[in-house]
Amino acid sequence: MSSTTLQKLQQRFDPQAAKGMDDVFQFHFDDAGSHYLIVKDGTLGVHEGEHDDPTVTLSMSSETLKGVMNGDINGMSAFMTGKLKATGNVMLATKLTSLFPSH
Repeated sequence: MSSTTLQKLQQRFDPQAAKGMDDVFQFHFDDAGSHYLIVKDGTLGVHEGEHDDPTVTLSMSSETLKGVMNGDINGMSAFMTGKLKATGNVMLATKLTSLFPSH
């Protein structure tokens, strides 16, 4: 994941949507290594590498993530077509668009 994508995520992060959360989103990118996001009660931490115990793990290309985040790609259809693979608390993945709204 490029640092610009990470910066955009931090700029778009909605602390209100993350109130009361304590979750780790692990991302495996087939073209950009691994990163994880720690969302804890209204705060966001972005880290490179692997987390020991992620709440949900998402595997995709960084292009797929960009498309999902900017609304060009429907996350559920990306999941159904295999562009996005998820393990763990899969329902948590549906919160990504509310945590990082595009406007």
